Parts: sequence; structure tokens; C-alpha cells
Amino acid sequence: NSVTNGGQYIPIFTWVSWGPLLFLMVLICGSHAPLITLCKVNGKIPFNPSSCVILIELLKFLVSLVLLVIQDAQSLRKTVSRHHVAPYAVPAVLYAFNNNVMVYMQEQMDPSTFQILSNLKIASTAVLYSAFLQKRFTKVQWVALGLLMLAGACHSFSCTSRDKEGEAEEGMRLHLTAPGLLFLLVYCLVSGLAAVYTEVILKTQRLPLNLQNLFLYLFGIFINCGSYLVTGSNQSFFEGYSVWVVMIVITQVWNGLLTSLVMKHSCNITRLFVISCSMLVNAVLSVLLFDLQLTPLFFLTAALIAGAICLYYYHK
Repeated sequence: NSVTNGGQYIPIFTWVSWGPLLFLMVLICGSHAPLITLCKVNGKIPFNPSSCVILIELLKFLVSLVLLVIQDAQSLRKTVSRHHVAPYAVPAVLYAFNNNVMVYMQEQMDPSTFQILSNLKIASTAVLYSAFLQKRFTKVQWVALGLLMLAGACHSFSCTSRDKEGEAEEGMRLHLTAPGLLFLLVYCLVSGLAAVYTEVILKTQRLPLNLQNLFLYLFGIFINCGSYLVTGSNQSFFEGYSVWVVMIVITQVWNGLLTSLVMKHSCNITRLFVISCSMLVNAVLSVLLFDLQLTPLFFLTAALIAGAICLYYYHK
């Protein structure tokens, strides 16, 4: 229940420093899906998602470069070898792999099943975090993580149940093939591996975070540009952009930078709790913006998340 800062351990929820940052991350993560919905024109996304990802990666790179010059100018004099840079290609490749697997999985299962079962990422991340960073969870903490996974499933089921009538009209039904289940397990494993591996290299390298972010986002730019060129598109790079798309770009830039900060000085488990809490923000914003109604599952989700936080961080 602590974060490291120069080798010294401090409480993870030191509200003066961490509270506002984590709260901002929750708001950003929770606003992502509503912003995407606001972008849609006639129910479809009008812009090329690949161009949006490239722009986000490029801006994260530029912000990290500016912060590096301002905050860590002396680190620019250090000699950085390819051994420092090469490890950052791994998470970029893993995320690119998962993006392609996700496309294949759409043919092997319906979106509702994918959304519910993808909460297994919580379990895979926790297991890999425990293995790679030699963090031993207590039985109570494992129970807390189980509650977190159950909360994600409840939220996913609540979201998918709202769309049952629309799915019925389109002839969509719940289905899951054996290859689809296999690839889903691979998807969750790779997702957890990418997150934990990133945390490992951020913590083990004695380099400023801003410099590490440069390496990380540089590979992200190259791989996403390659994907953009290979897939091709009839749209121009900025076609379909609106003020909502600009807000998505800005919020995701800060989300990426704050996530790196959490991985460097806290851990992936904190990130999982942030993502879980953001589900509640997502639901509330959906009610305010789209006149949706909260279901009993929302309150069950909130209770499960609150219970998980209490068990994981405050149980003695």
C-alpha cells in the first residue's frame, strides 16, 4: 500500500500529492466513452481512429520533450545506449498485437460477451504484477481484486443490457466460439503483460520519467504510423474532426502522461482501481448527457468498488 519515491516509501494515498492526480485520471478515463459518443454522426464515428491515435502519441511525445528540457535538462548530457531504448519497443508491439486480435475477436463473439469477459484483464494484470515485481498479495487483497473484477462485469452487463432491444432489432445474439474464447484469454494475458512490462522498465531504469516517455511514445508513433499506412483510408488525416475529437485528443494525452507517472511511482494495481472508479464517472456522465437511467447494477458496482478499495488499502 505504498509508492516509492527515491527509495523512500510513502503512503499511496497522500492526498496532498496523489489525491488530485488520481481524481483527474478517474475523470479523464470516465469521460472517454461519452466523448466518443458525442463525436458520432448518424451513429458512426466520422474520423479515422488511427489518425487520432497517431496525433495523441505525437502530442505525448512533444509534451514529454518540453518537460524533459524544462525539468531534466541535465539528463540530456547523459549517454543513452540502445539498451536503454530497445525495451520500449516491446509494449508498443504488444499493444499493436492486441489491436489486431481485437478485430479478429469481433467475428468470434458478440460485443456484449467481449465487454463482460474482457474484465479478466484485471486478473491477468494482478497475477503478472505479483510474478514480475515479486509483490505478494494477502488473501484479503486477492478478494478485493476479485470484487473489482466482479464490479467490472456488473458494469459491463449493465451497459450491454441497455442495448438489448437494439441488438434484437439488428438480429444480434449472444455467442462465443472456442477460438474466440482462446483469443480472448490471449488478449487479456497480453494486455496485462504489456502493462506490467512497462512498469518494470520504468522502475528499473535509472532515467528521468520524461526521457523514458520519449522512448515509449516514439515507438508508439512509428508502429501506429505503419498501421495507418498499411490499412489505408479514403479519409484525409483530419477529416471528421470536431471539438469533441479535440477534447478526446487532449484528455488522452494527459491520461497517458499520468498513467506513466502512476506506473513509475506507484503500480498497475493503482491503475486498475482508477479504471474501475472511472466506470462510475462514465455512468453518471451518460445519465447527464444522454438521458440514460441508472440501473440497480450501477449501485451494486459502486458498492463493490468501495468494498474493494477498503479491503485492499485499508484492511489490517
